[in-house]
Amino acid sequence: MRNERRDFIKKSTLLGLGIAATPQFGIAANTVENTKEISSTRPKVLFFDVNETLLDLTAMKESVGKVLGNRNDLLPLWFTTMLQYSLVSTVGRQYNDFGIIGAAALQMVAANNNISLTEAQAREAILTPIRSLPAHPEVKSSLESLKKAGYKLVSFTNSSNKGVETQFKNAGLIDYFDQRLSIEDMGKFKPHADAYDWAARKMGIKPSECLLVAAHGWDIAGAIWAGWRGAFISRPGAQLYPLAPNPEINESNLKLVTDKLIALE
Repeated sequence: MRNERRDFIKKSTLLGLGIAATPQFGIAANTVENTKEISSTRPKVLFFDVNETLLDLTAMKESVGKVLGNRNDLLPLWFTTMLQYSLVSTVGRQYNDFGIIGAAALQMVAANNNISLTEAQAREAILTPIRSLPAHPEVKSSLESLKKAGYKLVSFTNSSNKGVETQFKNAGLIDYFDQRLSIEDMGKFKPHADAYDWAARKMGIKPSECLLVAAHGWDIAGAIWAGWRGAFISRPGAQLYPLAPNPEINESNLKLVTDKLIALE
């Protein structure tokens, strides 16, 4: 009787907090329920985000930090503002090049911190270095291994077609990919579900046959919510979104992700 009374009080308290109706707010860590089921089957296509996932953004961060008066502490705010307004554009059925949105966001952050920055200065700080970013050290060998293992590799980015082509040529990555996809061709930025649906249709496969490799928690979350599989690269400062299912692969670099992908049957 005492145990039943204790359970009743516990359930009543949870109901009063509105927790019982929302499984993601369980009392204990929801590790099992919050992890996407691991599959031993190979996906038909590997999709890769580009910036930070494949390319090292250090040079661009230094350039942006410089025009912000060497306020490197403002860099995370700038990036989140850029992402926020890319989604504002999508929701408002508008489209601008991701780099242009980034420059506009940079002006906003500068203005809020009493830093004088013209549109031309903002664009130069972003667009000049981003074209010549180097690949992370393990990227080329990892992509080569995945190609040899028979995987089809497709880049999938919020950046423009011309921008990615330039980046890949300068970084020596262009020959590793079977196809390059940019949301420029459909007008909705990731992580909108329509972007992932569109990419799957472009490749002629089902969402469940797609796997996204990315170093951004918001990108992995969007892909999984759209029915894709995911592999997260936890580069410094990158975190998964706690309210989204965890991807089946979570490693610190592309080499470790590659090893697990090649091990799939």
